Amino acid sequence: MKIIVMSDSHLDLQALQRVIVMHADADLFIHLGDGEREMNQILQNHPWLDEKLYYLKGNCDAGTRVPQCQEQLIYTLPYGHRIFAAHGDAFQVKFSTARMIQEAKHNNCDIVLYGHTHIPEDRYEDGMYILNPGSIGCPIDGYPASYMLLSVSEKGVLPNIVSL
Repeated sequence: MKIIVMSDSHLDLQALQRVIVMHADADLFIHLGDGEREMNQILQNHPWLDEKLYYLKGNCDAGTRVPQCQEQLIYTLPYGHRIFAAHGDAFQVKFSTARMIQEAKHNNCDIVLYGHTHIPEDRYEDGMYILNPGSIGCPIDGYPASYMLLSVSEKGVLPNIVSL
């Protein structure tokens, strides 16, 4: 299964468009928030995404009108894996991912996806994948704009942070 994970596009419609077109064959797209305006445009331009796109509300998405918008996502994948995803601000991930990891464990998830920090992370700890795709449109601290290609198969979980 091929999953594209993006976050924090902050009005960079061109970057989102590029990633979606490059990975049109993906099984699932997850945007972890802070990209309401461009996601509305993406859904208008690509109605085929409607059934395989999840958009999570970020702290900059007050009053979002994205139909698929959710605060959190729990998604069961093949091969016994489960995703827990949220923007991350409500879990104070800029200070620690501990609260978010605890919530994921509480929901029997082994993959944690979060944004908000604009800093990519690919960590495996205690049987849990802790993943942040970075920011697709507004990177900080010298990191490049990035997203994540997450492959899930019978062989396991393979996260790959991709620079734009």
